[in-house]
Amino acid sequence: MAGPEEGAQAARARALAVLRIRGAALAVALLPAAAAVVLLVGGATGRIGGSHDEGWTAVRWAVVAGAVVVLLLAAAVAAVVVRARPALSPTVPIAEETAPDLYRLVRDLAERLEVPAPSAVALTPDCDSWLEDRTHRAHGGRRRTAGAGGGRAPVAPVLVIGSPFLWWMRVGELRALLAPVVAGTGPSVHPDIAAARRFVRGLDAAVAVAARGGHERPAPRRGAPVAAVAALGRAVRRPALAFLGWIARLLLRGCRDHAAEMERAVAAAASERAQAVDYGLRIVAQEQVGLAYAGWDRLLTRVALPAWRMGRWPSRLDAGVVSALTELSRRDRLAEGFTSRLSERPACDLLEEPGLIDEATSLLAARLFHGGPSEPGPDWSPVDWGAYPEEVVDRKWRLEAARLHRVLDEQPHPGADPAPARPEPAEPGPAEPGPVASGPAEPGPEGSGLAGNGEGPGLARVGDAPGPAAPEPAAPTLARVMDRLTAAPDRAPTGELGEEVAARLSVELAREEALHRAEARARGRAGGGAGEGPGSGGGDLWIDGCAPLFPPQPPRTGRELLADHVTAMVCCAAIDTAGAAPGLDWLDGPALLVGGRRRADLAYPVLSLVEDGDAEPLRAWLGEVGVRAEKPVRLV
Repeated sequence: MAGPEEGAQAARARALAVLRIRGAALAVALLPAAAAVVLLVGGATGRIGGSHDEGWTAVRWAVVAGAVVVLLLAAAVAAVVVRARPALSPTVPIAEETAPDLYRLVRDLAERLEVPAPSAVALTPDCDSWLEDRTHRAHGGRRRTAGAGGGRAPVAPVLVIGSPFLWWMRVGELRALLAPVVAGTGPSVHPDIAAARRFVRGLDAAVAVAARGGHERPAPRRGAPVAAVAALGRAVRRPALAFLGWIARLLLRGCRDHAAEMERAVAAAASERAQAVDYGLRIVAQEQVGLAYAGWDRLLTRVALPAWRMGRWPSRLDAGVVSALTELSRRDRLAEGFTSRLSERPACDLLEEPGLIDEATSLLAARLFHGGPSEPGPDWSPVDWGAYPEEVVDRKWRLEAARLHRVLDEQPHPGADPAPARPEPAEPGPAEPGPVASGPAEPGPEGSGLAGNGEGPGLARVGDAPGPAAPEPAAPTLARVMDRLTAAPDRAPTGELGEEVAARLSVELAREEALHRAEARARGRAGGGAGEGPGSGGGDLWIDGCAPLFPPQPPRTGRELLADHVTAMVCCAAIDTAGAAPGLDWLDGPALLVGGRRRADLAYPVLSLVEDGDAEPLRAWLGEVGVRAEKPVRLV
């Protein structure tokens, strides 16, 4: 395209195509009514049958009845499309009094681009920026506001900025990065484009309403008449919602291509308009976007995720991005020169209280990526980076070490005699528990998700026939773990015993994850009716009903879980017997510090033990560090 005007014209042409589809749908809905009017007028004037012609009279009233039904259906569909709440991105709103410099930067940028300034600014815990229309009445917005000359001008969209950008980028880089985004407010306030976008968002929201209505939760039990009325309402609602969903999907398919081309034209026009603003800095800013995304991803998956799984959420994730990217620039020669940028003014200085904003976005990130509660509590408390090694890393290792030893307690030793068979009960009783218990178990230690008091799924339960007393659990030592995972003398060291332990660990971790998901769904149902208004922090079904929206890590295999647990046991032994300390690596997460320096050479010895049943490399590593494997370790 030659310039922004051509792009804006193309966008308006596509918007008119979307509006023509809307007009065609309206015409189809009004066509039976028009036919009824023609027949009624023709009958009254005697031009189409007579007023006493029974045949034409029946046709007229049949068409009138059909027209009324079609109008009622069309009115119902239109009401749902207009009133349905469009999807709203979860963000942290930034009031102008909390960031006057940021608002001033955005307004100066809009003035240079000769476009309307965004109506507000919000932050999202992601490496992206966009404009979002929040003028729907369900969001508490207004479609028009007072303009110049006493007229009414459309409300500009909200500017959503990725919070990692504010902490990593410099002020000039942020201005260059936001230039093409802010330039999009020009086409966004055009009446035709705004109307086309509202129509498409309304159809999308109507499809979501139809989908949710078909999977409603059953109402609590009440009296028989109330239950009968509720059942009748569901029987009528389901076909109505199915019809609504069919109509909305049909219209969406019709305008999908035009809407996509309209958005491309809007983006092209905004990019062309922003070419003259800080072009050189835009190239540098785009490089920083890729770097920030890499650091943010590593920070979430390696550092934040272990804390989230333990009921803690790091309260300074955005500040952690700076530390992670600084560490990356130190390690990677391709990133040399990026640390020199740190002497320039960071964009987070545009905020009056960057610490409070960082805490709010960190809590939102935990909700989005892990499904945590919307508010802090006794089981969901923040953790500072300074306390992270002791409160997260050390506790994580000891929880995993305790889980590993409980699983080993449940597994019979390969050299031990088989346990005596239990006597059959005199009367039919509950089925004998297998290797994996499917029934409820007593709650275990915090965060373990296992049965407490040293009992595993394979031990006797109340009501079983009396048998020999269970042996006392062995001392939690690293030597015991290596002995159990090392292949028996009469077998090749293939790690077959490790496969059994890994399978048990996978079952226990899956049980804990299922419990966490159930708790997240319960929180979503409990808060679904409250706080659905604009700016509400909790009870948003778009978040809590589907959380986590973006799981930050794929499922791990049994071997990987076993390797993690053995590593945790080694680290606990090193801390308790060799004077090591838990640490934090900004790119790799939990780290073991020996003599104040990180030991990153533990992976090969552990994998040799887990995969091959060979403990010699690990024994050599322990001897080098000074770890005493026969000493018991402290568990949680």
